[in-house]
Amino acid sequence: MDFAASIKPKMSKLVDHLADLTGFRDRDLLDVTLVGAIKDLLRPEVVAIYRVVGEVGDEHWLTRARLTKDSVVATFDPVWAELSTLPGVDELPHRRQAMGGQSVVEVPGPAHITVFPVATEHDVVGVMEVQTRQPVSDEYKRLVTSILRIYRNFQGLLDYSERDTLTGLLNRKTFDEAFLKASAEQKLVESSGKGDRRSVAGGPASSWLGVIDIDHFKRVNDTYGHLIGDEVLLLLSRLMRASFRFHDRLYRFGGEEFVVLMRCDNEVDAGVAFERLRYNTESYAFPQVGRITVSVGFTALRSGDTPSGAFERADKAVYYVKEHGRNRVCSYTDLTAQGELTEDDDKTGDVELF
Repeated sequence: MDFAASIKPKMSKLVDHLADLTGFRDRDLLDVTLVGAIKDLLRPEVVAIYRVVGEVGDEHWLTRARLTKDSVVATFDPVWAELSTLPGVDELPHRRQAMGGQSVVEVPGPAHITVFPVATEHDVVGVMEVQTRQPVSDEYKRLVTSILRIYRNFQGLLDYSERDTLTGLLNRKTFDEAFLKASAEQKLVESSGKGDRRSVAGGPASSWLGVIDIDHFKRVNDTYGHLIGDEVLLLLSRLMRASFRFHDRLYRFGGEEFVVLMRCDNEVDAGVAFERLRYNTESYAFPQVGRITVSVGFTALRSGDTPSGAFERADKAVYYVKEHGRNRVCSYTDLTAQGELTEDDDKTGDVELF
């Protein structure tokens, strides 16, 4: 049977998958849909998408979606997985070769492995690995490569709609959905009960929201101009990426205000993460401007929280820092326990701001 005859029965299902692929706005579902399309197309033993995560020198493979020939539901690594539990990049050189060469790599054997680079508009971020009993034909490889181009282009559209154009961080309009997911997970953690501080998925027990505000940013714009001010914002976004983990969600809310949504075991660990950003910012030599500092307030997510309720608590902590010397990290819980702030139950959660 030639390629045209073999592909014809699969085309209808493939088109359905592509329609689904471009219909989702959830990146997790996007990856699951992609491996589902390749499973129906090639009938492989295994198909999976792997992303490189971690800092340079400590990079690992995170499974984004994996299907076997017999599986119905895709499996994946939780994004909060400890890096030490994931395979190191150098442990699987054929994947690294596909990424580095931006080309298809084949590993012959009883389970023939074909590795396709997975790219965004700006970089190669991972691979799709397909295990088959027989080598994948050139025609099918070209077809898979074309599907990955559609995937890349759609990822680019998502980035354009979801990210701040200056810093590349997530923008404000994407915050609600991520917050509600985190809040739902927090509710599961709290309902699992009996003192168990870990979620059923094995991840960290709590979610935290932090608000970061650049100290005296208006003075930077007034003194050096808005172009230099934009450079400060861009450099701070890079410091944020370096200071937090790969799965922490980083947002620019506008102006000099940034937000972090992350998971940590406890308040001490969350405070350490925010303090790391504060220290890294204070220690960085910003071109022309010199020393810049940030004020940070953070709070734990509560079961049933709304985005506005949690944001307001963290924002109150930021204002406290601003009024007491700036360049500090304060927890809303600590400030209320010390009597520095007062809980205002009438305001929390009543009004949606985002």
